[in-house]
Amino acid sequence: MIAILIGYYNKSVWLTYLGLASSVLGMTLALNGRLYLALALLLFSGLCDMYDGTLAALVERSDAEKKFGIQIDSLCDVVCFSAFPAIIAFSVAGSTPLCLLTMVMIVAGGAIRLGYFNVQEELRQAETDEKRTHYQGLPVTASAIILPIGVIVFRLLAVELSLGLPLLNGAIAVANVLNIRISKPQQLGKLLLLALGLISFFTLLYMRRKGV
Repeated sequence: MIAILIGYYNKSVWLTYLGLASSVLGMTLALNGRLYLALALLLFSGLCDMYDGTLAALVERSDAEKKFGIQIDSLCDVVCFSAFPAIIAFSVAGSTPLCLLTMVMIVAGGAIRLGYFNVQEELRQAETDEKRTHYQGLPVTASAIILPIGVIVFRLLAVELSLGLPLLNGAIAVANVLNIRISKPQQLGKLLLLALGLISFFTLLYMRRKGV
């Protein structure tokens, strides 16, 4: 029997799809001037990405499903953590030369890093079953925590977001493709990131309420 839809839809990819939906909604909020809510959804997308691999590991999958999981995760990551930050910067800076340049940079940097990661991960898995302990280059998911914290700091220091956000995106883009080793967070690291994300989330909501 031929399936009605192509692709895989079991619970191993539910969080990946949920994070994608959150980012698409967040883009519309950003373009409609609702910056803090957009950043809150960026944080939520990051949370989904942090634990989608954990969920997938609990599900029995075929080789095809495992390979699909790697590909769909990377494709969604480009949207969530490269294109979404670019749209957030555009929503406050508009089509200035700096903003347009860094929009291209962060999307290209994210796509290059993820393409490289997929190749290296496929080669690594062919040689060993050990779990990865380090990343090469800054993971694109890092923008989910860097941008919200950046906006909070910029607001507190009275830095213009129209300048600060494009510059921050440019720095993230460069870090994405730098040949540096970054330790993969384990359980404690994930808990610390979760706590930082929650603090940022509620701070953004508070700033929105106060009109900061």
